[in-house]
Amino acid sequence: MRIAVTGSSGKLGRATIERLTADGHSVLGLDLNPAPHGGLFTRVDFTDYGQTLDTLLGVTARHSGLDAVVHLAAIPVNGLVPDATTFHNNMTVSFNVLFAAHRAGIRRIVSASSITAMGFPFEEPPPALPVDESYTAANNTYGLTKVLEETLAGQLVRWDPELSITALRFTNIVAPEDYGTFARAGEPTYRRDLLGSYIDARDGGLAVALALANGKPGLEVYNIAAPESGNSIPSAELAERWFPGTPVADDLGEFESLMSTRKAQQQLGFRAEHAWRDEYRPEG
Repeated sequence: MRIAVTGSSGKLGRATIERLTADGHSVLGLDLNPAPHGGLFTRVDFTDYGQTLDTLLGVTARHSGLDAVVHLAAIPVNGLVPDATTFHNNMTVSFNVLFAAHRAGIRRIVSASSITAMGFPFEEPPPALPVDESYTAANNTYGLTKVLEETLAGQLVRWDPELSITALRFTNIVAPEDYGTFARAGEPTYRRDLLGSYIDARDGGLAVALALANGKPGLEVYNIAAPESGNSIPSAELAERWFPGTPVADDLGEFESLMSTRKAQQQLGFRAEHAWRDEYRPEG
């Protein structure tokens, strides 16, 4: 496929391009800054709808038509800029990309959603554990844009019965050099706001590839995390410590992530290839 990846210079963007290129796709990176890995790249300001539409329709010496768009571009977390700026930027960028893709006749889209669309930082208990895709709640402006982006996608697929949009609710993305933080895996508060979850950037790229390969008309939402938590404390013990009284699945695995990935495993065949227990190397 001919695929454009927005936010190509980010941690997940770089891993996604590497994965899609290795799978034999023709990939074009789109961002404000090129990624260090090189490859085909076009500089685009996605807050400008004209630039966005023109880029998805065609770019001389880059492409004359696309089969799919992977939308990852965003201000990545709250706090980097004022809250209103996070909201206005991310909502505008996502509308421009999704609507321009629709106008350009691109019918296969994978878009980055987030654990922030399902209750992060979980100051109030979720309805049940592990938390699945049926629960939607935003508790900050970044999460609010993710909830609204999923809503936007759900309406766009109504307009075009052939349009496929897959929203991937990524949790904290970990690069190979980030595994030093797992020295804290035995601390009871470690990754509490993330339900103990994480995802290796390379496995994030794998999830994108699977979503592109398996996308069907309509909107589907999947949680994307490692199947086991980033904690060395059993998950049932963490559930009771973090959310006392919250219902817990009878078949919860000993170290299963409290951010459920069962749907992605069953429907996409997603199996993370990198686990912190294998990747973490204690100092000394």
